[in-house]
Amino acid sequence: MKVLPTLRQLRYLVAVVERCHFGQAAEACLVSQSTLSAGIQELEELLGAPLLERTKRSVVPTPLGREIAARAKALLTGAEELVDAAQAAKEPMAGPLHLGVIPTVGPFLVPRAMPALRAAFPALKLYLREDQTVRLLAQLNAGELDTVVLALPFPTEDVETLEIARDRFWVVCPPGHRLCSAQAASAADMAPEDLLLLEDGHCLRDHALAACALEGGRRSAAFQGTSLHTLVQMVANGLGVTLLPEMALEAGILRGLEVSALPLSGEAPWRRIGLAWRRSSGRKETFRRLAAALQAEMEPRPPPG
Repeated sequence: MKVLPTLRQLRYLVAVVERCHFGQAAEACLVSQSTLSAGIQELEELLGAPLLERTKRSVVPTPLGREIAARAKALLTGAEELVDAAQAAKEPMAGPLHLGVIPTVGPFLVPRAMPALRAAFPALKLYLREDQTVRLLAQLNAGELDTVVLALPFPTEDVETLEIARDRFWVVCPPGHRLCSAQAASAADMAPEDLLLLEDGHCLRDHALAACALEGGRRSAAFQGTSLHTLVQMVANGLGVTLLPEMALEAGILRGLEVSALPLSGEAPWRRIGLAWRRSSGRKETFRRLAAALQAEMEPRPPPG
């Protein structure tokens, strides 16, 4: 009968390949360095090939070591999903859940939804991580996150999504701007050279441009901000106008600023907010219940003044 590697051995290898450091890998695995080293040596003997190049100062994975580590990550994720599926079958809304949130949603959704989630699911331990969409999806696929709140559309592979809200875009302009007296702003009203946007890498930038049909704004934006709070400060200082999602306005992002906000008109002046998870996950019932709870908390509220 063929002898197979253990999950423990594979976990040790993945930790070393990711960190290229025995001490850090041992700390991450909560074992001593000698225990970790012995486990990897056992794996190398079992496979009959070196997986790491060791020197006194460094450790470097061999090409085979990198390949085995990549395959091992998928196996470890699958094993964790087996445990998750068993736990979810017993009690879907209990235990730890690692949730990723994009920066243009997290600061406005989390304070709004967390009290209700804690009250509805007291046995659920939510661990939050905020990052840009590309990195969150990479962490999701690697098994480091269980589910992600993101803005759609966004290219995804091996991921299921469920829409939980539509977040309308509003135009925010400084005092005296030509749009201040309007009831709503159309795409034709938006001058690309006057538009302040988030820097590349934030999906809100692309969704905002698509909502007002300003593809030229990709190159002509006068200023690229790192956060929505930065953008509204620039608007308040008269440097141009920007597009903000309604959830940010409802959270009071304009409080204390002398600016005007008016809705963006058109056929689809919004971004879609969704919850995403791996297709292979065994916790789909957990995610559906979480999505329903988030959807209830994101029901439209009175429009911002």
